[in-house]
This record gives sequence, structure tokens and C-alpha cells, in this order.
Amino acid sequence: MKKSKWFKSIAIPAVMAVALVGCASEPDEGGDTGTDGGDGGADNGEEAEGEEGGNLVIALGADIVALDPHGSNDVPSSNVQTNIYETLLTQSEDMELEPLLATDWEAVEDDLWEFELREDVTFHDGSEFNAEVVKANFDRVLDPEVASPRQFLFEMIEEVIIVDDYTVQFKTEYPFAPLPSHLAHTGGSMISKDAIDADYEAMEDGESPGSVLNSEPAGTGFFKFESRDTGNEVVLAKNEDYWGENAKVDQVTFRVISEPSTRVGNLETGDIHISYPVEPNNKSRVEAMDIADVYEQRSLSTAYVGFNNDKEPFDDPKVRQALTMAIDKSAIIDGILEGNATEAIAPINDQVFGFSDSVDELGYDPERAKELLAEAGYEDGFETTIWTNESAEREDIAIIVQDQLSEIGVDVSIEVLEWGAYLDNTANGQHDMFILGWVTVTGDADYGMFPLFHSSQKGAAGNRTFTDNAELDDVLDQARRETDDATREDLYEQALEILVEDAPMLSLYHTTYLVGVNKDVQGFWKHPNGLYMLQDVTIN
Repeated sequence: MKKSKWFKSIAIPAVMAVALVGCASEPDEGGDTGTDGGDGGADNGEEAEGEEGGNLVIALGADIVALDPHGSNDVPSSNVQTNIYETLLTQSEDMELEPLLATDWEAVEDDLWEFELREDVTFHDGSEFNAEVVKANFDRVLDPEVASPRQFLFEMIEEVIIVDDYTVQFKTEYPFAPLPSHLAHTGGSMISKDAIDADYEAMEDGESPGSVLNSEPAGTGFFKFESRDTGNEVVLAKNEDYWGENAKVDQVTFRVISEPSTRVGNLETGDIHISYPVEPNNKSRVEAMDIADVYEQRSLSTAYVGFNNDKEPFDDPKVRQALTMAIDKSAIIDGILEGNATEAIAPINDQVFGFSDSVDELGYDPERAKELLAEAGYEDGFETTIWTNESAEREDIAIIVQDQLSEIGVDVSIEVLEWGAYLDNTANGQHDMFILGWVTVTGDADYGMFPLFHSSQKGAAGNRTFTDNAELDDVLDQARRETDDATREDLYEQALEILVEDAPMLSLYHTTYLVGVNKDVQGFWKHPNGLYMLQDVTIN
């Protein structure tokens, strides 16, 4: 096997790719989630036990990018933000939409949705939540000057109309059936209008968007911001004036611990209560602890190997098909993840609306891969690079991919980049191949496919493979405009079939979330979208 060429810079590892939640985000309708309510101490949140109070300490594998929910689209940030801010709607563990800051909603017309708002909500800064606030938030996330990485979630919104103090309407450019699901995404978090106004004032004085919100975040959530030590920790305190049922613990500390073995060691000593991710090779160690156990949850997350469709030789679909057929996904799942994942046949799984199991993937066939390379004019192979961020799991995947592609004559060098540089450089198209992930947070195929593959979304919005397929664009456009569910499902099946032939990326696996949880912790669960559910958590 060819020796890897490694290029490392300052380490800021990341647990998960864009999402979000990418956070996002991206649902077997919640059924068999693998929730473990046994000796591990974690349950599904229905029957929290233990005394109230205390400081819940959670280890993150990477630092957050922003406290401004319009200013980031990564999982670590979303996990902090979702406790400070709230959205109009939320989704249950089985991805059913439920009221949150909105009490009721309906499609008045195909392109007009109306939402009734709660009337008893105040922000952490004391200001009132109302229809004017809702309009201010969506005007901001769609403002080109703010340049929100979550703008793509709401780009179909033409106008937010204030009907009265507690009624708003969303006028969309075209009928958009998944709008309620998008409004449940953390990108639609409600920020105090006073805080938004202060942030705009700072922008007028030359500050970057989010400068105020990242230091003084003001939401309506059951926790409020207390402090942040960048690169080390974020501390939240219970919001005693929360409009609903208060959180049970007094404080939550999100502590950045990038080294996997250190996270496990801190769990074992009791210095932290919750650790994520638990790498598969550490799962048995956690299960053997007297003090902790492993919580498992099926996820909406997909890990993938992407090809830069703008670069030779990856601009040839035969080359992309060849590389896809030369990589054995089962070797990655069994060898690296120790079986703690399900093999992906598409960028979405059976928990997501729009998934179809009738679409046949290309499959593992290295002999056919060699034939396809020869047909494309690369019978002697070629040299290329594969990028990853500093994640042990992804680095191991890169080594397996490197080894397997060498069998068809493709000479791969591995480059490992710091997380921020990795996102910037892949958004700018400087890569050949890369390893990343996507969470279909909304549980709808529009979020799982439009940002990843529509030509309008090239770069930071999600389409880092720079896919540009007119037929696929047309199908995805039709699917997001269609209001009939059965027709939408047919369209997404067509889209999946196009993706098999176009092969812009190889979907590897759908993650099984492995979380180390102290046995004194009760009421904790992790949503399939990757977010921690902390409102009902207690510590015995």
C-alpha cells in the first residue's frame, strides 16, 4: 500500500459534518431507534428521575462555531443553540411535527402558510416574542448582508406577513410542502428583536454579522447563556422565567475534549456526565464501566466520499462510477465502525420521507470498475488526493479508500486539514475527493438532496461535489414544489435513480450514534437529528 502523504495544521476536530441540523440534518419515522433505557441510566425523556439541580457536564468532540443560530450550520453549535433558542415548530423522536413557539399552523393556499403564535413568551433579555419578532428573524436569515449559511433553508420564502400581534403568514415563491419541517430546523431559531437590532447597529459600525449575538445571545429557551471560553467550554444556566416547564438541572457545561481517549477517561472518572462521540473501539470499554453505559440511537446522518465533479478526471461519470464500485463499504463499517452503522444505498435512509428501497445501487465490483476506467481513457489509472478533517474515523476511512483504489490503479494521497480550512477549501472547490457527512435534519428528502446536489447550491450551501445535472435539478425543483405526497415520493425515487448513474458521491453508511452516559443521569435522549434533549435531564 502506498505511503500516505499527511498534511496537518492546528487541530480543531469535528464530530459531524454540515447539517444541520445541517443541523442539517437532516427517520424510519422514529420506530426502532435503539434507545437504551436499561442499566445505562439514560431513558427516552418520558420519565425523568432523580433530584433537580446540579451542573450537567457534556463533552464535545469539537468547539462550536457560533452562538448565532443564523451564523453556523454545524452540529456542535446546534447542540448548544437548541438549548438557548426555540423554533416555531419542533419534531418528536419519530419526526412528527409538534407545536413549540407556534401553537397552530395550516396551509391557507398552496403558497401561503399561516401560523398562530404563543402569547406568553419572553426572551432572556426581557423583550416580548410576537409576530414582529418572527418577521425580523426571517428577514435577517435571508439578508444577503448577513450571508447566513442557513439561508438555503428558507430561500423559497418571499415575504413574512404580520397578520396581527400573534399571527404570521409565510408567502412562498412556489408551493413548498416541507416548509413546516424547515421551520423546525435550528436555522429557524427565534432571536430577540432587540438583539437583532443591536447586531445590525454593530454591522453599521464595521463589525461582522453575529458579533453581538455571539457574545450576548438572547433566545426563549429553557437555558440561557452564561459564559464562553472559546476552544474550551460554553456554560448555560437554567432560565427560571421559561414559559413552559423548567429544565431540571441548574447548569449545563459543554466542555471541548477533542481527544477520544481523554473523553472516555473523563467519563470513567466521573468528570463528565455525557460524552459524544464514543468511538466504536471504545464502546466495550464504556459498557464495562460501573459508572457509565452506552446510549445508542439511529440517526439521520450519512457519511460519504465526495468527488469534485468540476475537476478532471472526476468530471467524467464513468470515472465516478468506477471509484464508487471499487470501494467496499462493508469493509469500512465492519473494520472501522465495528458494525455500528447501517450501509447506505442512498444519501437518505428509510427514516426520511422520499426514500425508496427499489433503487438499485452500483454495488461493489472492482473488476467492472477497471473496465469503466479503461472506457474513460484511464486504463493505467491516475494520481489524486482525498481530503479529510482531523477525525480518527475519517482518517481511517481515507486509508481504506486509498488501499482499495490502488487495486484499480488509482494512486491516492491523503491530506488531513483543520476543520475550518477543510470547510472553506471544499466550499471553494480546491479538492479532488473528500470525506464528509450530512444530517437530513428535517426528515424530508428535500433537505437531504436539494442542498447536496442542486446546481444552485454549489459550495458552502452543501453541494461540495459541485454536481451540475440539469435533469436532476429539474426533478428536485419539481419535488419541492409538489404538494401531493405520493407524487413527491415518485419524484425523489427518480432523483435517486439519476444519482446512481451520475455518481457524484458514494454514500457510505448511516451512523448509529454512540453516547457515553453516566448512570446517575436520567431523562437524557439524543434526537435522530443529532441534538441532545436536555430539558428533562436530572442527576441523581
